[in-house]
Amino acid sequence: MTSETPARPELGNVVVGVDGSPSARAAVLWAADEADRRGRPLHLVHAADTDRRAIFANAETIQAVREAGRDLLTETASAVRDLFPDLAVTKELGRQEAVAGLRAAAGHRGTIVVGNRGLGGFSALMLGSVGLGVAARAEVPVIVVRGDGDRPASGSVTAAVHGASDLGWLLVAAAEADARKAALRLVSVWNVLTHVGSVATMLDDLDEIARQRVHEIKSLADLAQEFYPTLTVSHHVETGTSTPGILVEASAHTDLLVMGREHRALGVGPSLGRVAHVLLHHAHCPVEIVPPAFATRVEET
Repeated sequence: MTSETPARPELGNVVVGVDGSPSARAAVLWAADEADRRGRPLHLVHAADTDRRAIFANAETIQAVREAGRDLLTETASAVRDLFPDLAVTKELGRQEAVAGLRAAAGHRGTIVVGNRGLGGFSALMLGSVGLGVAARAEVPVIVVRGDGDRPASGSVTAAVHGASDLGWLLVAAAEADARKAALRLVSVWNVLTHVGSVATMLDDLDEIARQRVHEIKSLADLAQEFYPTLTVSHHVETGTSTPGILVEASAHTDLLVMGREHRALGVGPSLGRVAHVLLHHAHCPVEIVPPAFATRVEET
């Protein structure tokens, strides 16, 4: 490969946030299954946030928080080992707040898994806001576990693609499908309203734009197939006026929906676009957000 060609991604260790809520427990079990499938360790993180708490809480309270966190991690690890006896499980009681703690634990190659909501209140993590914060700021893939855990597997992973620049993160979706021995389905939404400006666009122009989109998505599918020759890859361009709505509907028929995170505006500050926000709140399956920094890493020549 040249220095401009994306490397075939290697799925790293799995880091999951733990807070004792039903949502977090579901995320832990999902993450354990993911780690087992990858043949990687599962790292449980409870971010006790004791550095911040120490400003206004006494030593006895801080000690109680730490003990409760250790107990929670021990109970959670035991529950995981009951279901996955061969899985390597490690535990971490973090001193930082949740977003920083999970990011630090994941390093440069891990995957962070969180539930879609937490317990709330002083003594627990609010994983709803934490999930959004991690998805917007992490430099590694983040999976927010949503949907009905008892729903039968579809045997597919869906990638929400837009164009040729998506190849880097698309290979992460392909790696997820390959690990599952599942099919990879590329879905792109073509919204005609985005191509109609103040001056009327000729129908012939719209047809050409649509053909170009189909060509780009097919080229992406072909490239993914080159990286993963044994993978079943399909591509679809859907027409509609609501990209989030179409992708939410698609999430009802897949095991994992993967999308790239938008590049930061002007290069500063976290960015999580409108479509990602809608999916993280309404998708019927887990949603994986892949950041640009991770997706565009290349193999050395």
